[in-house]
Amino acid sequence: MKELKFSEIAEAVKGRVICGAANAGVRGVSTDSRKASAGDLFIPLIGERHDAHDFIPETLSAGCSSLLVSREDAVPEGCEANVILVEDTTRALQDLARFYIRRLDIAKIAVTGSTGKTTTKEMLFHICDGRYKTAKSQANMNNEIGLPLSVLSIGEDTEAVVLEMGMYRAGEIDMLADIVRPNVGVITNVGTAHIKNFESRDGIRDAKLEISGYMGPRDTLVINTMGAGALSEDCAAGDYKLVKVGNTGKSDFILSGVRSDNEKSIFFLLEHGDGIQRFSVPILGIHNATNAALAVAAASCLGISMEDAAKRLESFEIFNKITGKNGMKVIDDTYNANPDSVRAALDMLETVRGIRKVAVLGDMNELGEGSAEYHRQIGAYAAGKNIGLLITVGEKALGIADGAEQERPSLEILRFGDKDKALSEVKGILTAGDVILVKGSRGMHMETVVKRILE
Repeated sequence: MKELKFSEIAEAVKGRVICGAANAGVRGVSTDSRKASAGDLFIPLIGERHDAHDFIPETLSAGCSSLLVSREDAVPEGCEANVILVEDTTRALQDLARFYIRRLDIAKIAVTGSTGKTTTKEMLFHICDGRYKTAKSQANMNNEIGLPLSVLSIGEDTEAVVLEMGMYRAGEIDMLADIVRPNVGVITNVGTAHIKNFESRDGIRDAKLEISGYMGPRDTLVINTMGAGALSEDCAAGDYKLVKVGNTGKSDFILSGVRSDNEKSIFFLLEHGDGIQRFSVPILGIHNATNAALAVAAASCLGISMEDAAKRLESFEIFNKITGKNGMKVIDDTYNANPDSVRAALDMLETVRGIRKVAVLGDMNELGEGSAEYHRQIGAYAAGKNIGLLITVGEKALGIADGAEQERPSLEILRFGDKDKALSEVKGILTAGDVILVKGSRGMHMETVVKRILE
């Protein structure tokens, strides 16, 4: 983080310095009392269950000497730290991130979408980091707290940043886009994730398009015009440049020749202008060709050629590689789940060589009134794949089992209404030669199932 003066911070967050030195320097920001240290500004957030103001004494004892608080009574009597008082610490965190990123002369790329946004972000980072000193949002830090913290961790020597933007309801991406003001925005697709908070898929589309709300004529929005989650030029056009990634001659980047060698890489061709480039990317799933094409298109806005992007993507590494143990192959795709991403994962499972294909699918959360039908549809889709065993985990996932049974009565299906039961029995069910996909919504913590299988 580029050092900020305490007085600058106070002005940026519309706060009042109640003690300390106005010219004190801050070199980092933390909302975790266990990690705040000397030179950091500790911002205690108030959640539904905890108020981090209660941990201020421990933070001070660890050497942190700057605080931004909304409760003056939480500051110990006689405290010699630098303290700013604000009305709302979460809002102050966002205001500080907005102020900080405006001080940096960097290219700003933001990625959102119902599925594929994390993979696309990682690909973009990998491409850009070959040309520029590039930063990125870490893990799932893509919300109203995580994104500001990602912004505030950007180093002074950074030349470009790739930030992921998630949402649960309308208005959230607008708030994040206002903080970042991206030069380049990417929308991977429009699916059904978090549809319970929207009236329709059109509502989700409009919420994703909030990423372009602060773009001008010099900025660029990159969209996917392929498949069920496609965006059209008519709905995405605005007072900015629009770059379309698709598989027809109407697209700016034309994707073709997509294939896979099952377990190691995907291959495809990408045509842009008068040029055509071959790509080989070491990642599972042919659906990731679309994510890669979107990343290449976005990188081109920073002057990176398709040839250079292709060279960088040859060394790309991602989190859901196959893990082999005890003669089995496990595909850990437990980051999150919605109907679109589960279909893509089932497609990926079908391409991996093995004696028996096993799908372990947990609940898909936040699907609203249509949840039961979405789960049933996933079951029917799974039954149409080359799967020998379907294991469902969770009450909602029982609908997946029902849908699969209705579509293919002969399919072997095991139902676990709770995860503890699955954890106790799943290892005895699997055997050498199995290829096992594990996937479920974040709240299901399906990574514990992967851990159990690999023990």
